[in-house]
Order: sequence, then C-alpha cells, then structure tokens
Amino acid sequence: MTSPNKAARVAKILSELEALYPTTPVPLDHKDPYTLLVAVLLSAQCTDERVNQVTPALWALADNPFDMMQVPVEDIKAVIRPCGLAPRKSQAISDLSRILVEKYQGEVPREMEQLEELPGVGHKTAGVVVAQAFGVPAFPIDTHIHRLAQRWGLTNGKNVVQTEKDLKRLFPKEKWNKLHLQIIFYGREYCTARGCDGTQCPLCRWCYPNRKRPKKTLKA
Repeated sequence: MTSPNKAARVAKILSELEALYPTTPVPLDHKDPYTLLVAVLLSAQCTDERVNQVTPALWALADNPFDMMQVPVEDIKAVIRPCGLAPRKSQAISDLSRILVEKYQGEVPREMEQLEELPGVGHKTAGVVVAQAFGVPAFPIDTHIHRLAQRWGLTNGKNVVQTEKDLKRLFPKEKWNKLHLQIIFYGREYCTARGCDGTQCPLCRWCYPNRKRPKKTLKA
C-alpha cells in the first residue's frame, strides 16, 4: 500500500480533526485579551491545567493592567510559583502591565509586532493572543504541533519557524486558528510524545501505512 501524497494527507487531517473536534474551546481560562495574554505567558513550560489552577488567585490580586502594575512583583511571584520560572514570569507580568497602561491606554494591542515587543511575549504567545482574542489568522506552533507536523510529513521540522511557514502554506488561512487548537487536542489525546512514535495513532497509520520504524522528530 502506497502512502497518500501530501495533498491527500492535508485533506484527511482536516476532515478527521473536524470530526473529532468540531468545537475548539480555548484551553486557558480567561475573560478578556489581557487575562489571556497573562495566561499564555504563564503556560510556557507549564501545563494549561496548572495555569488554570493558579490564575484565579492571580486575578484576585489584579485582573487588569492598571491594578497589576501596582502589585509588588514578589506578590505576583508567590502566586504563580507553581507554574515554574516564577521570577522571570512575575517580572514580565509586572513590566508588560505597566507598558500596556503607559503606551496603549491599558489595551492589549492587536498587532503581532507590538505584542512581541512586550516583556515575556514571544512569537508563539503573540500568535495565540491575536488568534484567540482577536480572531486574526495565525498559526502558533507549540511542541505538539511541531511533533505532529513532522510525523505527518508536513514539514522537515528543522525548527518551529520552518514548521509555521510550511503549515501556513499547506492549510487555508481561514482554518488556521481552529486547526492549531485541533492539532494540539489530537496531540494530547492520540499522538502523544510517548504514546505514539509515528506508527501508532490513527492519523499516523493512515498517512504512512508502510512506516515500520519510529519517526524521529526534531525538537522545537
């Protein structure tokens, strides 16, 4: 049995993920662009579940940049410590809150470039915010997406920048925001780092029915 070509794989992935995940709720609890921005920042090297356990106490301290810039960094750090990297993240939350107030009247900017200038906000974080808070087409690449894109033969996986370019080229722009969450959900449920090696989950087997050896994936 020959492996499907890339166009067939893309079509199959879109249809299967839509069937599995017709709705894509944002995994991080938030109520507005600011709380989403902070939650995504906290999720670096931390699970969404852990972030969602921590943020209620953080919002009790402050849930907007005007109030957050007044909170001592040590108090922020004490609350977010379970998320890891607390010294760096707490300082970033304090600093970006002040910048939002002083430069953007307390509003979270909608432009990727402006978001990426904020402390602690990288390309992926900015992409999540513009996609999920403002509906701007973006394709934030996390470890799940980077791994699955390689297993499905959609990218050579040299780095997340290349993976983002390849996926944006393969998939329709209007699908990006939903698809990025669908791939994450699938990666967590079916095609985990340890549970699938490129030969186990349904989509890996469909994309590469003749693959006998584990697919080595390059880390992000």
